[in-house]
Amino acid sequence: MTHPAFQTLLQEFRVLHGAEPALQAFCDLPEVLTPQEVIPHHIPAATLMEEDPNLSALPSTAALRDAFIAASPVAQWRETYKGTRMGADFMQRFACYCLIGGGGPFAAPEMGAYVVYMPPGLYYPYHHHPAEEIYYILAGEAEFLMDGAAPKTLGAGSHVFHPSNRPHATQTHETPFMALVLWRGDMGVKPVLTYPEGDR
Repeated sequence: MTHPAFQTLLQEFRVLHGAEPALQAFCDLPEVLTPQEVIPHHIPAATLMEEDPNLSALPSTAALRDAFIAASPVAQWRETYKGTRMGADFMQRFACYCLIGGGGPFAAPEMGAYVVYMPPGLYYPYHHHPAEEIYYILAGEAEFLMDGAAPKTLGAGSHVFHPSNRPHATQTHETPFMALVLWRGDMGVKPVLTYPEGDR
């Protein structure tokens, strides 16, 4: 049976998706999602998110922010870059878990949905993946970088689109940020780091 925290999380996701044209344009939200078992896995960065007092949101994004935080203790937090050249500081402070997709409480073949959290002063290096991606900022602020585009600093209620295999990176400065991240297309390949250390 799906945990009540995930049911609430899905409900709040549906509300935001139904109210936000950018999310609707990116992908449809299936009426029926396949429930799947979640094996909880907690990481230090999850605690940072749960206890962060500076995740300022808009009235339109606060409910989903709070639902992602409430479901954190029962989520399967990801360690996508474990065993790569990413340093210990990044692994201790970067947080992501899935709502729809692998390791999440629901599955759909045509889309994936995740939460990403970064505390202040963290750099997520350039990486790429075949799936197309949209970041919709729920709380806080971050700077988004992408090959061929000017840097953008975005706050709650803003979004950025990453085309397939276009290298992109994220930097937080004085504030943390939390985003809803949606994937579509080829979702079977994990993100990989684009450039050798020191190139960017």
